[in-house]
Amino acid sequence: MQKDPMDKSLHMLGSAPLPQALDTLDDRVLDALAVRQREAAAMRRMMALAAFVSLGGGIVAGSAMPGPAVAASPLTPLVPASPLAPSTLLDAGK
Repeated sequence: MQKDPMDKSLHMLGSAPLPQALDTLDDRVLDALAVRQREAAAMRRMMALAAFVSLGGGIVAGSAMPGPAVAASPLTPLVPASPLAPSTLLDAGK
């Protein structure tokens, strides 16, 4: 019985030497993953630092420069109360 040509091709591929680049492929992938993990950890630290600085700056600015409270004025001077304001929608007296 004759061998299948596909078996012969597979045997030739199995006996062929592997390229040198495949030997270092695993190391390169694992090194890249380690770099990505270090960058992610550094990014978390930077985000925490940015949040801390932002919160601290807001606290300092809010307590160091207190200003008088001012009531908000209506958006348009011609209409004193908006007809869609919750207080006018819930008013049953109208």
